[in-house]
Amino acid sequence: MNDPFADFLPNMMHFSNLQGARFVLLIGIIMFFGAFGGRLFQKLKIPQVVGYIVIGILIGSSGFQIMRPETITALNPVNTIALTLIGFLIGAELKIEVIKKYGKQFMGILIGESITPFFIVGGLITAVSYIFTRDFKISIAYGLLLGAICSATAPAATTDVLKEYRTRGPLTTTILGIVAMDDAVALILYAVASTLVSPLLGGHTVSFAVQMLSIAKDIFGSIILGSIFGFLISFVIKNLMNDEGRVLSFALGGLFLATGSCELLHLDNILAAMSIGFFLANFSPAKTRSVFSFVEKFTPPIYVLFFVLVGAKLNIWVVKPVLAILAITYVIGRTTGKTIGARLGARITKAPATVRKYLPWCLLSQAGVAIGLSIAASNDFADSIGPQIILIITATTFIVQLLGPVCVRHGVIKAGEVGLDITEEDILKQTKIADVTWGTEKICSCESNAIIKDTDTLEKVLLNFEKHHNQSFSVASSSDGKLIGIIRLEHLKEILMLGDFAEGLLASDVMDIPKTTCTAQETLPEVYKKFNDFDIETMPIIDEDNKPLGVAEKFCTDHYIHTRIFELKSKLASMDKD
Repeated sequence: MNDPFADFLPNMMHFSNLQGARFVLLIGIIMFFGAFGGRLFQKLKIPQVVGYIVIGILIGSSGFQIMRPETITALNPVNTIALTLIGFLIGAELKIEVIKKYGKQFMGILIGESITPFFIVGGLITAVSYIFTRDFKISIAYGLLLGAICSATAPAATTDVLKEYRTRGPLTTTILGIVAMDDAVALILYAVASTLVSPLLGGHTVSFAVQMLSIAKDIFGSIILGSIFGFLISFVIKNLMNDEGRVLSFALGGLFLATGSCELLHLDNILAAMSIGFFLANFSPAKTRSVFSFVEKFTPPIYVLFFVLVGAKLNIWVVKPVLAILAITYVIGRTTGKTIGARLGARITKAPATVRKYLPWCLLSQAGVAIGLSIAASNDFADSIGPQIILIITATTFIVQLLGPVCVRHGVIKAGEVGLDITEEDILKQTKIADVTWGTEKICSCESNAIIKDTDTLEKVLLNFEKHHNQSFSVASSSDGKLIGIIRLEHLKEILMLGDFAEGLLASDVMDIPKTTCTAQETLPEVYKKFNDFDIETMPIIDEDNKPLGVAEKFCTDHYIHTRIFELKSKLASMDKD
């Protein structure tokens, strides 16, 4: 009986040789400089994933070769883990109601953006190859194989940009649906292409039926395996897990166990992970769905490692001039095909205008599946064009992995979907008390109406309450302008019950000493904590000199948050209609 770990153990033994100080140093270099590169490119208004890849290029095969090829190979498990997490989170976005709403649109666009580049790339590559080789069979083989491979879109770089820019809307939903499914189309197209190419190159012919059965096993076997693990994860978390740390540990354990099972059974780990995410998002109790937010907190360092290693693998110096011309032709043909196919599919299915205009910008990245299919081609046609296919895909991956994320950013910005994927908690964290408004009026301003002087008469104080929406006012000293008190409407009502005696009172006579204050730069969670800790509804806002800038009122802050959420929902609803 064959040992299922026979192929795995040598890699692990090699990996163990990297243990110790040198391995820790290498991981430190990848994490530190990768994160630094991502932040630097963010400052340049370029998606952070490009920074990760560029750092990988600099330290890898195309750069200073700080990471040797054997080291990069030993770190392959990082790629598997990252793609598993990406597949899991994409699956979480494919909710049944979304599929019902966009299902026809997804399928129309999917067919267009997959099949069109197959024909365009196939035709262009065949023509260019024939110019150089004068061999029609070789040229047809290049065209068929590269046409099939070009259909795949890399989900990793694309989804990283969507998360970085917190996008939400019809375009984002369509992108996630397409990148989740077009890899399956690429596998089918490759099966067709390789079946046709084998007799052309005189290789061993595998029947189309056998190829399709193998693909069906990969697709449906992965989905079934993922669904089984999704059920198990949901059941255990529902009945046995309460602590956040244990939930995260068990969910990740289940994901990686499914991934390992896919490796042993030769199934697709990304598709299995997507199935787990889909199952938990649609069929598990609400309690288990918090696992997605837990997993998202775990992913950033894995993504840094993954994309740095993607860059480190790319070696552009081995590409010869003829192959470079074919690679450029491939990129041009693929970009043209994706653009025409996506727009045609979107128009036929009557997709929103933003999807028709900007989806092509978001489908350019290629990596995992394309590279995997090129490796399959190198194995299937090792004695002819297989090695050249790998070099072409490596060169084109180098190009589109750098340009793809930038194009995705452009597309989602133009579509107006940046910053819409936020919750009430996000609004709280991102908002300072100085940003809060009541209508168009800032509640924090040096000329705020929520400030009165200690020498103002009670009549003037009442006039302020009548003219403005405030339920309280900060009281400033007439001598130095510093905060000395606060007047609240409920307290003022008690004073007015004194009758005629109250007429001669000044603001200083009716004010209270504030229990606490806040600054203009404090975030809403900090302000809400003070509201709760001191059991108050209002507090003065002060500057560094203890001079009042306005007043923070809980009901006003609540109104601002609810208004922001309503605006976001209205914007998303209008985008769906368009």
